[in-house]
Amino acid sequence: MTSTHPSAHRSALAAAPTAGDAVAHTLLNCLLRELCGPGHQTAVADGHLLLRLPRRGVLLRVALRRTSLLGAHRFTGPVTEEAPGGWSPVGWRRLAEHIHAELTLRTGVRNDEFLEQVASSHRGVAAALAARRPAAGGSGPPGGSAAYLASEQSLALGHRFHPTPKARGGDTATWAAYAPEAGASFPLRLLAVREDLVAGESAEPGSGAALDRLGSAPDGYRLLPAHPWQYALLRDDPRLRTALRRGEVLDLGPGPAAFAATASVRTLFDGDAFLKFSLNVRITNCVRKNAGYELAGAVALTRLLEPVLTELTARFPGSDMLREPAYRSLALPGPDGVPERGLLEGFGVIVREGLGRRLRPGLTPLLAAAVADEYPTGPAHVSRLLADTDPRTALSWWGAYLALLVPPVLAAYFDHGLVLEPHLQNVLVCVDGGGRPRQVLFRDLEGTKLLPDRHAAALAALPPDVAGPMTYDAGRGWDRVVYCLLVNHVAEMLAALADLHPGTEAALWAEVRDALRRHADEHGRRPRLDALLSGAPLPAKANLLTRWARTADRDARYVRLPSPLAEDVLSGAAGTDDVRSAR
Repeated sequence: MTSTHPSAHRSALAAAPTAGDAVAHTLLNCLLRELCGPGHQTAVADGHLLLRLPRRGVLLRVALRRTSLLGAHRFTGPVTEEAPGGWSPVGWRRLAEHIHAELTLRTGVRNDEFLEQVASSHRGVAAALAARRPAAGGSGPPGGSAAYLASEQSLALGHRFHPTPKARGGDTATWAAYAPEAGASFPLRLLAVREDLVAGESAEPGSGAALDRLGSAPDGYRLLPAHPWQYALLRDDPRLRTALRRGEVLDLGPGPAAFAATASVRTLFDGDAFLKFSLNVRITNCVRKNAGYELAGAVALTRLLEPVLTELTARFPGSDMLREPAYRSLALPGPDGVPERGLLEGFGVIVREGLGRRLRPGLTPLLAAAVADEYPTGPAHVSRLLADTDPRTALSWWGAYLALLVPPVLAAYFDHGLVLEPHLQNVLVCVDGGGRPRQVLFRDLEGTKLLPDRHAAALAALPPDVAGPMTYDAGRGWDRVVYCLLVNHVAEMLAALADLHPGTEAALWAEVRDALRRHADEHGRRPRLDALLSGAPLPAKANLLTRWARTADRDARYVRLPSPLAEDVLSGAAGTDDVRSAR
């Protein structure tokens, strides 16, 4: 398929699409990245992207708002398919059916969950768009704790490179009470558990105070909060019902304080601390429960990494990480005397530090995913942080952002054998009163891993079932770092800036290259980093193929994207929005 390209020297900001178009565009993103792009079945012509599904013999087309050097194009309007009479609208449901048929033919296996998961995601997107609260009026950056929570609750569409970003199963109306995009805030269900039936651990004295302050438990009992949706799911478990009848567990009812849902859905915030609950529901690739090894692993990593994280913050004062110093759960013994796994994991809650311990004074934290959102519907969007229309201001802002984000992630991997997972939902961008980034906070130890050859002694001291999931080998760890840092995070933030200032994409990527090169010059040349600077392909997580194969997220496949970092690519693209390939 041949490829020509339109010029697009106007702002590519746009109002939010319909739910149907949003779902269709997300499916196209997955097709382009994982199937049609690698199979050379794409073209850009006359302001449209074309993709062919070769096994189905279907040609698809969508109009473009803006193109991307990485292939992360901006779409507009309905998706159409070639028909005998011309181009005909395909609709999100028929598009999903085309993908279902194409993947069945490609893989030789069926996934009978897929179409319903796409439908569930469509229901979630439609509900989120209907519930979306208008951004606060006025221009300039938001401020204060309300601005932070608004950023967590502003993501109406979710991950744009996942086929089912808003699929949660169950009734959409029921979920609205707990959905961040609906502005959900609600009390926790409080249980009192007899002390001998409490499982838990703390990295330091007082780490469990965030749980104990939620209410009052009788003598000999400890408080255990539960997400109310999860409690409704588990309350009829026979073993729990027996424990309630015997008084081993007391149901204290709703707690007095309201907790707000953050972007991850299951992590809740009361203005002081974050509590990460189990939810036995699939959100994107995973059933979001705290596995036993994750409960223990969070506390183990908090202990183990304290010297490393302290050193990184000293070297890179504009960065820090929220620790997870405690967990608590219910340990009701089964017939063999071992705690019932379903209840242990189902009621497991991890305490994450609040913002006050790490946030610099005078700064406002904002969820990176909200700042980089494709559509400027939330109060934290980068268009509100950059009221100045001069592209040079955007480039200066971008250089400051990269200087905060990139060095600690690379140093963690190369100098400490630590794999951070700095994707857009795991980073808080902390801005000053002028909207300029001054600090980044990393979070979520579940995705943080160790290179086993660098931490052999510490890992050997842990139970094997905790230590094993805590590691990546060096190659897989590097793929995860590069994907989360450059493809998921940097490329998406860069895209939001390029939407504001079309024609600047090559200059923005040149800033990324400069940030990587400066780190190499100042902290040591490394073969993997040199390969990045030479334009080695970038790994991107294959969410469509992972969801189709029903693979654990840890074992997700990666596809390789042509890199925009090579000097010849950047020099060839400088000063123009022309892209010579649809990918």
